[in-house]
Amino acid sequence: MDWSGYSISPMGLQARFGDRVVPAFCERPKSIWAMVMEAASRNPDGEALVCGERRMNWREVVQQSAGIATGLRKTGVRAGDRVALLLGNRIEFVLAMFAVANLGAVTVLLSTRQQKPEIAHVLTDCGAMLLIHEATLSDRLPAAADMPDLKYRLSVDDTGASAFSALTDNAPLQDHAEVGEEDIAMILYTSGTTGRPKGAMLAHCNVIHSAMIFVSCLQLTASDRSIAAVPLAHVTGAVANVMTMVACAGTLIILPEFKAVEYLKVAARERVTYTVMVPAMYNLCLLQPDFESYDLSSWRIGGFGGAPMPVATIEKLKANVRDLKLMNCYGATETTSPSTVMPGELTAEHLDSVGLPCPGAQIIVVDAAGRELPRGEVGEIWIHGGSVIKGYWNNPTATAESFTGGFWHSGDLGSIDEQNFVRVFDRQKDMINRGGLKIYSAEVESVLAGHPAVVESAIIAKPCPVLGERVHAVVVTRDSDVGSEVLRAWCAERLSDYKVPETIALTIQPLPRNANGKVMKKQLRDALAAH
Repeated sequence: MDWSGYSISPMGLQARFGDRVVPAFCERPKSIWAMVMEAASRNPDGEALVCGERRMNWREVVQQSAGIATGLRKTGVRAGDRVALLLGNRIEFVLAMFAVANLGAVTVLLSTRQQKPEIAHVLTDCGAMLLIHEATLSDRLPAAADMPDLKYRLSVDDTGASAFSALTDNAPLQDHAEVGEEDIAMILYTSGTTGRPKGAMLAHCNVIHSAMIFVSCLQLTASDRSIAAVPLAHVTGAVANVMTMVACAGTLIILPEFKAVEYLKVAARERVTYTVMVPAMYNLCLLQPDFESYDLSSWRIGGFGGAPMPVATIEKLKANVRDLKLMNCYGATETTSPSTVMPGELTAEHLDSVGLPCPGAQIIVVDAAGRELPRGEVGEIWIHGGSVIKGYWNNPTATAESFTGGFWHSGDLGSIDEQNFVRVFDRQKDMINRGGLKIYSAEVESVLAGHPAVVESAIIAKPCPVLGERVHAVVVTRDSDVGSEVLRAWCAERLSDYKVPETIALTIQPLPRNANGKVMKKQLRDALAAH
């Protein structure tokens, strides 16, 4: 299977980052700012950004972004300088990102959930010279004496000399920086499950390629309206939402914070057509007692990733939103997301797959020695293509460990079948080894998700002096009357006996997640070890 039935723009091979050869779109914008200008040229009066009562068309977005670029240049920002954003989901986030791209500078994305030590590490590691932040987060900023490279701090929703609003009072910048396609556009720090977070360097060509892949595979046009329900500071928000809407000159509706009730109200009112969320967010929407009362008839594409979509969730969405196509999108910060997409019409037939390799992406499964494995065998997934980043900022050691010949080592265990469908079973470090029998947590979590009383679950290893590891489940339920034995029996009917959780911890509290929305299994393992 491939994308031959879709209207994919022509591609050709191109040298990139010195020693790579990758497929690239023949006709493409050469920089993020060029892509923004293109959107304004194609759809000047079309709605570009919506956030609450604020609305801007593409012409206004270009004018205001260029004005902010003028202000940033006056403060001394030049091509290659790092400008950090510590902002929530708001219009200023998008305008600032475009302004930085206009100057050929680098946007460094910080999560509003990060604390002072994490913020200090990122700002120090990337050498940011300017920080734009929420006024309400001022107490999380490191002391000026500890940040000698950070020359300026501009606050949104504040007044005075350090107010971000002062940037918007400038005339639009007329002379734009010469930006190379391989120049760094953004630095996003990985979640740091092992050691310090690493700064993934997303070049202009990476971002543009991924945005164009979304537009092509999801068949998006200027009439599409995307709702940004995930953090814009995450690769999904920045690329799948912001940059993809630039690529198709569509509308981005910004949700400051995800709450199921508010999401449904905004999605209905704004006639949303497209979104990308994690499965838990879809589940939370379906749990609303008045879900069926919202008019979601415009919603035609529901992208998801980060976890398997429970069959029950798919069936409920299909029953209530008739024209909605659910499409699994698998990727990572290092691949500028996505690497695979599941065509919506095939989702129901391939629920255990994350989709087909995106046009131009090469995905292989390798053994511990880096040798490609035959179709169907399980190994580590390696990814190559136009969206794969060059490496990590100021960290050649980590880059050398994670990239081979342009292939990024995902750390995910998976397989590829004869029809080219990719399956992801687990992170290498999360696979449970029970007396030599390998258990993939995603498989057990998917089975638990099918139980009507289960909201979400996480499978982790419980140390065992005899078998090495046993299967432990942390399960969030919506029904306090459901006990562990009921859930064990449910799993026993659907899984091999050694995969059935031997111990289950029941809770009504949501699972702990990091700033990227991923379940923090290390925290769950630490809690288990403490008992």
